[in-house]
Amino acid sequence: MRQLLVATGNAHKLSEIRSLLGPEWEVVGLSDLGIEEDIPETENTLEGNALLKARYLYERTGQAVCAEDTGLEIRALGGEPGVRSARYAGDARRSDANMDLVLSRMRGISDRSARFRTVIAFLDDSGRSHLFEGVCEGSIREQRAGTGGFGYDPIFQPEGYTQTFAELSTDQKNAISHRGRAVRAFIDFLIV
Repeated sequence: MRQLLVATGNAHKLSEIRSLLGPEWEVVGLSDLGIEEDIPETENTLEGNALLKARYLYERTGQAVCAEDTGLEIRALGGEPGVRSARYAGDARRSDANMDLVLSRMRGISDRSARFRTVIAFLDDSGRSHLFEGVCEGSIREQRAGTGGFGYDPIFQPEGYTQTFAELSTDQKNAISHRGRAVRAFIDFLIV
């Protein structure tokens, strides 16, 4: 079994990554290492935040590590919430409040196109950085639908589907999601 250190304490993200990598990988998060503090996300890009988080954990462990940052980018809102997706409605990181804010700002807007974008930063054993990106195009629904997933999943409808991410099964979502695409690009790099 191969081990992958992931610089996140988000149980939902760890669960998704575990599901994507499969049983031959042991995915280890911050809490598994006894690290309880939040890693500051002070950069103004997804790439910058992913690298910042990866470097934080690499400096503490000296081991290869990956980190990711994900943003929902809505065209009519000039790319918002983007890098501030988790904290769009405030530092409490409440998904309900974030979705409420998006839905209120989108009220009456006909162009509902949006995309989820994930950037994975990997620092190898020597500390060299590698970036991998995954994008899922779609649109913002006018109201929530579904109970699965997390974050903005109940209001994001991926292109080519009539359901939101929150209405899809985990396997369906992983097959098309931004995070799934980024993780697959990362895995391809690891097994070359």
